[in-house]
Amino acid sequence: MGTRTVVVSAVAVTVVAGVGLGLWASGDDGGPAGASLWPAERGSAAAAPSRAASPTPTPTRSYALSEAPRTIPGVRSHTAARGPGWRPARGRRVVVNDAELADEGRLIAGELGLTYAGEKTDVRAGDVRLALNDDEGANPESYALTVRGGRVNISGPADSGVFYGTRTLKQEVHAGRRAPEGVVRDQPAKPVRGFMLDIARKHFTAAWIEDRIRELGDLKFNQLGLHFSDDQGFRIASDTHPEIVSRQHLTKAEVRKIVDLAASRHIAVVPEIDSPGHLGAVIAAHPDLQLRNAQGVATRGAIDISKDESASIVDDLLEEYAELFPGGQWHLGGDEYQALTVSNPQASYPQLAAAATKAYGSGGTVADLTTGWLNDRADTMRAQGRTMRVWNDGFFRGTSVQPAKDLQVAYWTGKEIGARQPVEYLSAGRKLINYNDEFLYYVLGQPQTFVYPTGQRIYEQWTPRVVRGTQAVPAKYDGQILGGTFAVWCDLSNSQTQDQVAAGIRMPLRATVQKLWVPGKPTLSWTQFKTLANGLG
Repeated sequence: MGTRTVVVSAVAVTVVAGVGLGLWASGDDGGPAGASLWPAERGSAAAAPSRAASPTPTPTRSYALSEAPRTIPGVRSHTAARGPGWRPARGRRVVVNDAELADEGRLIAGELGLTYAGEKTDVRAGDVRLALNDDEGANPESYALTVRGGRVNISGPADSGVFYGTRTLKQEVHAGRRAPEGVVRDQPAKPVRGFMLDIARKHFTAAWIEDRIRELGDLKFNQLGLHFSDDQGFRIASDTHPEIVSRQHLTKAEVRKIVDLAASRHIAVVPEIDSPGHLGAVIAAHPDLQLRNAQGVATRGAIDISKDESASIVDDLLEEYAELFPGGQWHLGGDEYQALTVSNPQASYPQLAAAATKAYGSGGTVADLTTGWLNDRADTMRAQGRTMRVWNDGFFRGTSVQPAKDLQVAYWTGKEIGARQPVEYLSAGRKLINYNDEFLYYVLGQPQTFVYPTGQRIYEQWTPRVVRGTQAVPAKYDGQILGGTFAVWCDLSNSQTQDQVAAGIRMPLRATVQKLWVPGKPTLSWTQFKTLANGLG
C-alpha cells in the first residue's frame, strides 16, 4: 500500500476578526499530531504530482486556510494558517510553565475533559500549554493563543490574560468544533467590563449569583457590582449591626464563596453601600437617624448627615465589609439625596444648613455638607486601599467643597436636578465608567420611562463613548472612559423571577461585552451575532 501523508502549508494570513463566522476542517484527530489524513475543506484539496520513480503515486492534500474563531466577544486579530487545528480528546494534557497558572490550568482541563499535569517542560501531542511571558508593559489582560502542529499554546504577561485565552479556546471547541490553526492575538479595548446587580430590592440566591459569575467569566467580564443596601433591604449579614439585616439575605460564608469564585474567573466584586440617600433599611432600625424637614416630616431613605451617629454607623459598615470584599474597587453611591431635590434645602432642612455653616463658614450650603459627607466616606475607604466611584448625581455644581480628585464618575443619568453633560466631568480630568440608563439599565417592571434594553439596540447603537442618551462624547475623551457596566435594578422586584432576569439579560450582556472588548463597528450583523450566541449556548 502507498503511504498517506499530510502536507501542512506555512501560508498565513492575518485577519482582524472582531467576531468571525469561519468554518474549519473537522474529522478524527485521535492519533499523534500530523499523523492522520485530514479531510480537506471544500474546494481546498490540492493533489501533489506523482513521483516519476514510484509505481504507486502518493496522494497528498493541503488543509484549508483557517478562518477566525467564532467567539463572543470576538478576537481582535487572527493570523490564519493551514493545519489540522485542535480539539480536546481524552488523555490529552494541560500543562503550565508557572505555578501561578495552576487554577487556570485546572479549570480549563476540567471543562474540556483533559488531564491537568501541572508544571512540565516536555512536549506531547495534543498538549495545551499555558505560559506567562516576560512581555513587560503589555496589557495584563492580553494574550496570544497559538494552534500549531496539533498543540495549543496560550501565553500572556499575567494570569488574567492567560485565563481569557482559555475562554477563547473553550468557545472555539464548543459543540465539537476545532480550534482553528493559527495565532490569535487579543486584548480588551476597555479595562472595565462590568455587570451590576441590585440585591437590595430583590433577594437573589447565592447559587444564582454564582451561575452569573460563571457566565460573566466565559464572556470576559471582569467586574461584578453588588448593590446590597437600599431602602427596601440590607442583604448581607452584619456582625457590627445585625439589626439592619433583612430576613432574606446572603450569609458571609455565601459571600466569601461568591468572592472566591469571582476571583477564580478574574472578576473583581465591587460592593456598594449607597449613602447618604437610599439608606432606608438602616434607618428602619435606627429611626432617630432619619432626616426630617423643618415640619418634622421624614424624608424617605435619607440619613441626617448633621448627626455624628449617622457617620459612625455608615463607617462601621464600610469598614466591616471592606474585610469581606478584599478587592480594590468600591462604590460609594452618593445619588438622590432627597434633601437636595427641594427648591430651598437650607430652609427646608435647617439642621443641615446649621451643620454646613459650622463646618464651612457662613457660605456653607447643604450641597457642601453633602459633598463633605461623601469625601469623609471616601477617606474611610481610601484608608482601606480602595479605588472609589460615585454616581454622577453625587457630584454637585457650584459647591465650595469639591469632591475628592480620585473619585471616578459612575455616569448613569442625565435626568437629575442640575444635570450635567458627561463632558463636564471629562474636561475636568475625571475618569468615567459608563452606566448609560438609556441602554444599560434593566429595571424590573419598567417603571417611569424605563424599558428593558435589548441586545440588538446595544449592539447596533451603543459604544463606550455614548455616555448619556444616544450621543457620543468626542473621541479625545475615549481614554478617560474606563469602560461600561450593564446594571439590573429591581425597583418592582416581583415583576420577574430570577430565571426571567437571567433570560432577559442574556443577549444584552453579550452585546455589551462585545462593544467593550472590540472597538469599532461590529463585522457581523445582529442576526449573525445572535445566531452565533445561540450556537455557543
